[in-house]
Amino acid sequence: ETYRVLRVVGRTAEPGGYKARVAEPSSMTDLRGSPDEKTEAPQYFYTRVIDLQVRTSEEPTFRACLMENSAYDRSCDEPPNYEETSFSDGTVAKGNGTGNGYDIGEHRAIRHSVVSAFGHDTLDRVPNIDFYRNAGSVSGNRAVRPSLHELHHNGEISVPNMAEDGDSSHWALPGDLESVLPQDNNVFVRFGWIKGVLVRCMLNIWGVMLFIRLSWVFGQAGWGLGIVVIVLSCVVTTTTGLSMSAICTNGVVRGGGAYYLISRSLGPEFGGSIGLIFAFANAVAVAMYVVGFAETVFDLLKNNAIILDQTNDIRIIGCITVVLLLGISVAGMEWEAKAQIVLLIILLVAIVNVFVGTVIPATPEKRSKGFFNYDVFMENFTPDFREENFFSVFAIFFPAATGILAGANISGDLKDPQAAIPKGTLLAIFITGITYLGVALCVSATVVRDATGNINNTIAAGMNIVCNGSYAAACENGWDFSSCAVTKCSFGSMNNFQVMTMVSGFGPLITAGTFSATLSSALASLVSAPKVFQALCQDNIYTALKFFAKGHGKNNEPIRGYVLTFIIAVAFILIANLNVIAPIISNFFLASYALINFSCFHASYAKSPGWRPAYKYYNMWLSLFGAVLCCAVMFVINWWAALITYAIEIFLYVYVTVKKPNVNWGSSTQAVTFVSAVNNALTLTGVEDHVKNFRPQCLVLTGAPKNRPALLDLAHCFTKNYGLLTDLNAGMEKNQMWLNKKKRKAFYSAVVCDNFRQGAESLLQVSGLGRLRPNILMMGFKKNWRTVDYADVQSYTGVLHDAFDFEYGTVLLRMTQGLDVAHIIKAQGVQEQKDLEKEQLKEENKGKSIFRKSRKSSQQHLTPTVMAPQSRQAVTVNDRLMSINTQFQRKQGQGTIDVWWLFDDGGLTLLLPYILTTRKKFKDCKMRIFIAGQPGRTEQDKEEMKSLLVKFRIKCAEIHVIDDFNQKPSSYNWKVFEDMIEPFRLHEGSKSTTNAEALRKENTWKISDAELDTFEEKTNLQVRLNELLQENSRAANLIVVSMPIARLGSVSDYLYMAWLDILTKNLPPTILIRGNHKSVLTFYS
Repeated sequence: ETYRVLRVVGRTAEPGGYKARVAEPSSMTDLRGSPDEKTEAPQYFYTRVIDLQVRTSEEPTFRACLMENSAYDRSCDEPPNYEETSFSDGTVAKGNGTGNGYDIGEHRAIRHSVVSAFGHDTLDRVPNIDFYRNAGSVSGNRAVRPSLHELHHNGEISVPNMAEDGDSSHWALPGDLESVLPQDNNVFVRFGWIKGVLVRCMLNIWGVMLFIRLSWVFGQAGWGLGIVVIVLSCVVTTTTGLSMSAICTNGVVRGGGAYYLISRSLGPEFGGSIGLIFAFANAVAVAMYVVGFAETVFDLLKNNAIILDQTNDIRIIGCITVVLLLGISVAGMEWEAKAQIVLLIILLVAIVNVFVGTVIPATPEKRSKGFFNYDVFMENFTPDFREENFFSVFAIFFPAATGILAGANISGDLKDPQAAIPKGTLLAIFITGITYLGVALCVSATVVRDATGNINNTIAAGMNIVCNGSYAAACENGWDFSSCAVTKCSFGSMNNFQVMTMVSGFGPLITAGTFSATLSSALASLVSAPKVFQALCQDNIYTALKFFAKGHGKNNEPIRGYVLTFIIAVAFILIANLNVIAPIISNFFLASYALINFSCFHASYAKSPGWRPAYKYYNMWLSLFGAVLCCAVMFVINWWAALITYAIEIFLYVYVTVKKPNVNWGSSTQAVTFVSAVNNALTLTGVEDHVKNFRPQCLVLTGAPKNRPALLDLAHCFTKNYGLLTDLNAGMEKNQMWLNKKKRKAFYSAVVCDNFRQGAESLLQVSGLGRLRPNILMMGFKKNWRTVDYADVQSYTGVLHDAFDFEYGTVLLRMTQGLDVAHIIKAQGVQEQKDLEKEQLKEENKGKSIFRKSRKSSQQHLTPTVMAPQSRQAVTVNDRLMSINTQFQRKQGQGTIDVWWLFDDGGLTLLLPYILTTRKKFKDCKMRIFIAGQPGRTEQDKEEMKSLLVKFRIKCAEIHVIDDFNQKPSSYNWKVFEDMIEPFRLHEGSKSTTNAEALRKENTWKISDAELDTFEEKTNLQVRLNELLQENSRAANLIVVSMPIARLGSVSDYLYMAWLDILTKNLPPTILIRGNHKSVLTFYS
């Protein structure tokens, strides 16, 4: 019994829920699908497709029916509940099941024509967006346009055998669905560009730096260089914002933020590496912001409410705070958004409070602390670095400019990410940049760098003091702060981090603003980390993290991700000192920005037709500049943290590359690889071939590659992983996947043809591109040539003749036991399927659910399997045959590779076995050379060959000169040859002339007596050569012999096959090689 898939396709009048029922075969005992053991019909317009998986022991003709599902609720997009109903009339689809794997119906139903916009009935459809949706589209129903085959063949739809070629892309695009779950904007919370992006980005960018360190930055750098610091930071974020805008408007954007943008642009390797560290950076950022909040709270309460000590108090306050934030996040995005609005209002009031405070006349107390209403502006223009420099000050400020991805990180919760992310992000960068500049300049214009805080340090009236130097502005306003040059003062923009509180109109509002800034940033990071992490896990790039992909609730909230983020945040809060980890986190964010910029540049550079961003205000070179600038800033902030970031990213990149996740997102990396390959191929085309650069490029006729492993493994050894290896068979996708899985670097090709020779002839002529063309035809020896039809023999020898005509090198492999192990693989597959089903039955019988009980009861009626078990002897024979045919996959023991280089064919007969000796599998094998020599000059011939091999720099263990080729073969061996060709002889010599002529006309394919007489010497040579091979190379690991050539039109097909057969009969694995008689070896440098 095997499972088969029946695809039911029918025409319906309107969209809705549909289901299918199976009427035949009667032996169908099990039906798999979902939900309720039925498969839901995708909601296509015009066409409905349902896959039913059935278990049956017959070779059946399926009969099924598509009908409307009365249980479907059209009021929502949830999957319908299927109910058992009576079988009714509907559109019928029939198909034939095959014996292996999953199969689908042979033909779909007839698609009826409709009256088109052109005024007549036609199957063609006008362009419609529904034709371009993915199978999992949530923004509309996917429609299936008429296929080219349907239009060309009178409306009859032929469904491709997807189980055979493994390609289901016509029906679905796995891994690239628009979303994981159906979405309904009426039910789920979706944010616009203001609430979803602008507010979040502004809150994340407006951090504690605005109220705590901004005055210190401008005190160190002066407002001249301070402006440069802010502008440079904005340049980095603006270029990143422009690049991000271009990427996110080049197609539908779903959840995952920066990870989604990078992975869909540069591929899973870059996306997987940066996604993991970006999610981790956001999780640790929660701890950073919460610790900042806890320190502020501690400073307010340290005189009244110390619990233990400073470190433990910060830990306690931080843990309580993160628990409250987690509660808000888990409550849902709607509550989190409301909390952000409240925090934004507080923050805006605090910022306005600063501007208002600068115009309120300063009190004597504020003056003593260095605050003068807009009277010190020019004094603070020049820098006054104290134990700092420009780059260190920039490194301290730059983290304040980060946070531009806060809106993009919740891209899955936005109504229109393509419009919201560019608009909200760029506007947030502009507003926050202006705010930072405005606040900083106001403070620089009103507060001196140093002040004593002593109200008695005034200059008495009438004192004639010349005001100059660093304290001139205070002196001109009647204050003497010159003592700060001797002893360090506690006030002024260089000494007091609470300058904003002093400057503001109402100090407690600044404290509230600080709380708002830290908590809003922490809340944004607490939401971003799980969202990005969930998107990463849903793509299954790291299989061990699949557990965190599951979402909960109407908004698909990543509850498991929230818990993990909470654990990471608490762990780092318990450190209570994040000065070491903070630079690494900043570099993690910068690495994300760098890759976003590089993604935009890379996609633009590839010039792929699919790169069509709706946002046009970007430039590929500006994006590249932004990427380089981000990398430079990473080293400016902290060089060792930058190195750690690069090391982690490279490690994750290599890990994902090695694991090769099964995803295909059409990345720009693929596009650039294609462009590079075409350019390199064109470059090669303009260069003449040179003998020193000759590489074996094999066209291997294997059928399905797994059916002839010895042939494929030997070709793999010849090409040394760098040659072209092309095979001939029909199931391209499935066989290419098999080759990739077995790490065989080969291209798989298929052609449509009437017979084997036509297909091989087509491949011989058109395979390859430019210089990247096969130069060797490799195939197995046709062992059954005496029992098959003449057409098959003629086709086989015809391929050899075609290879000679097209000047291909030709390689034939013969193994006494044969090369084809398809029957063994098939038997093994059936046995594995039976074992798998037994295991499934055991697991199902353990279940207690109603669904599994019903399945269990149905097992009682299973029909016994048709295939009888193999005998022990048959299993032993198959195992031995499989072992022999996979011997080239294993390391060869000590032995010899005997090369019988009888004819100079350009050196291919010598080069290929030499290549084998350079492979690890054959490194213990020594090469022996056998050549033909004339009697009486054996030593001379040996020395000449030895000299030639030295010039070729090819080492061999022994050189043997054979000088008795011209002897006649033994009578026994000659009798074997005669018996071999007897069924194919014409024997016209014993007939009259008239009868002989008639026989020749009727049996042109048979071997005539005249032909045997003409080629008697060549025939004797093949039989004699087999005797010599038996005598000298019987114990060799591998034998390589020059292939005899049959003159076209003179030697019959059966005689040529007899030559090849008798030559290689009863020998170890033997390779017949004939080069194209163009040199592949040279001794010139």
